[in-house]
Amino acid sequence: MSPIHVEVVYALPFRQDCSEIELEAGATVEGAIEQSGVLRRNPEIDPASLWVGIWGRRAQLSDRLRDGDRVEIYRPLVADPKELRRRRVGKKAEKG
Repeated sequence: MSPIHVEVVYALPFRQDCSEIELEAGATVEGAIEQSGVLRRNPEIDPASLWVGIWGRRAQLSDRLRDGDRVEIYRPLVADPKELRRRRVGKKAEKG
């Protein structure tokens, strides 16, 4: 089997950590993250509670990768989007 090429990305507020790596066919999301070195470069990432995706779709660490995949590591949300919307609506109601 020929190797596959994938990209592992982790976005921070003011920079991105992107790694293009080559893996054996059948490699998993977890293997790609480990081989990319992103966890060593970004110690704030908690490996025990990783949220990951492939091309913007939620994925599991055990998911198999295909050539050209983009593995994305997501940061935890700072605020709940639904709660923020409720607050905005509440402020508009008070003004209106």
